[in-house]
Amino acid sequence: MEAYVWPVLLLIGVISAVFGSIVGLGGGIITVPVLILIGPDLLGEPVPSQVAVGTSLAVLIFTALSSTWTYQKQGKVDFRSGWLFFATSGPSAMVGAQLTKHIQQGPFEFAFGLFMFVMFALMVARERMKPLVIDWPIMRTFTDGQGQTYHYGYNVWVGLLIGCGVGLASGLFGIGGGSLFVPLMVLLFRFPPHVATATSMFVILLSSILGSGVHAWHGHIDWRLFAFLAPGALIGGRVGAVIASKLSGRQLLWLLRATLLAMAVYLIIKGIGEM
Repeated sequence: MEAYVWPVLLLIGVISAVFGSIVGLGGGIITVPVLILIGPDLLGEPVPSQVAVGTSLAVLIFTALSSTWTYQKQGKVDFRSGWLFFATSGPSAMVGAQLTKHIQQGPFEFAFGLFMFVMFALMVARERMKPLVIDWPIMRTFTDGQGQTYHYGYNVWVGLLIGCGVGLASGLFGIGGGSLFVPLMVLLFRFPPHVATATSMFVILLSSILGSGVHAWHGHIDWRLFAFLAPGALIGGRVGAVIASKLSGRQLLWLLRATLLAMAVYLIIKGIGEM
């Protein structure tokens, strides 16, 4: 591996984790397509989709660990709700990781491009939609580290169903699942955005451990890439959590949306060409 490669990988880990931590995505939504798209130029050989997903999910453990630790010290993690979502997201992340090895490169790139486009649409909709007013059977009262009290609620079975779908996408695409969790928690269950982001990172931490374990079993983790991406993820996860506590991040979010849209279009076209 050329000497210039490792600082580039470190920078990718930092940037992905910063974006992921701020909005609860987890960072994989950037790491996976970047590894697939620039792998041939940066490493001199293509990175198979299964390896990009497995490596991203392993790195995600460090992003989520760093972010969760910082958010927990800020008193923003709703652990009680997080364990509920993890009850199904964890096992389904393992199923998604198992399915990855059966998908060819072209169809995977096409499916991932479509998934990123959906994430782009959800992030735009989140800005324009107001949380639904539903009288959920379970109501939660949560007081954050600043002493602010919030009220929101959910149905256990709906929560478990959402956890299952998010976990499946997490293991399949290596993205952590926060890109689905956060909008649904805010719009459907009326979670405060910062509590949804922090709690999402906690669920991502637990699910990514299980999902990456399956990928490691199948040999889908490039430990060289992991060695350079993981330190960046640790740094970026903490930096992102700190930024999220101080800034609205509106301009940063628009940059992320533009990046998601551009990558989605490129992957869809590339995937169609390889099918």
